[in-house]
Amino acid sequence: MKNIVILISGRGSNMEAIVNACQREGWPARIAAVISNKASASGLQFAASHGIATAVVDHKAFDSREAFDAELARVIDGYAPDVVVLAGFMRILTEGFVRHFEGKMLNIHPSLLPSFPGLHTHQRAIEAGCKLAGATVHFVTPELDHGPIVTQAAVPVLSGDTEADLAARVLKQEHVIYPQAVRWLVEGHLSIEQGIVRHAQGASQVRWGD
Repeated sequence: MKNIVILISGRGSNMEAIVNACQREGWPARIAAVISNKASASGLQFAASHGIATAVVDHKAFDSREAFDAELARVIDGYAPDVVVLAGFMRILTEGFVRHFEGKMLNIHPSLLPSFPGLHTHQRAIEAGCKLAGATVHFVTPELDHGPIVTQAAVPVLSGDTEADLAARVLKQEHVIYPQAVRWLVEGHLSIEQGIVRHAQGASQVRWGD
């Protein structure tokens, strides 16, 4: 039974999707803890209501990013994690932290990486005239919103879409591909060859949404 630790900063809707899928599908894993850098994160209440341990490491209590990351790593390590999942965790992580969990930490980004790293991805996609947008699950590396791509979901950008319209369409697909990617990692199906992620059984790593 493997341990999954999930990091959030707010509601954590992707965290909810992962918790629900793990319990519903009977993964060979358990959600060992949900940790936030904000005590006000509503996702902590969801986790507690599902019998999951919670913890808060308030970034404002530390003088440096390195000090915060060191304490966060210490708390995470207390749950003996096999997989660490960033689910709306709004902190830029230091290289030392990333290296500590290298190969077992996943993130989801609301764009088809490498396009549109950073913020305001949906508005930027609309303004660029993109016909497709989407989300990417990737292994975390020190470079922000980069790292070997595990899976992607694509959705059409429709005429008249607002940023909120597109965000909602993409989020629906995030709730499908992120649990799937975490399960693949838990079950040992993923390998990285020259920076490319392969699925051992050849499962499709692309999802087309609507």
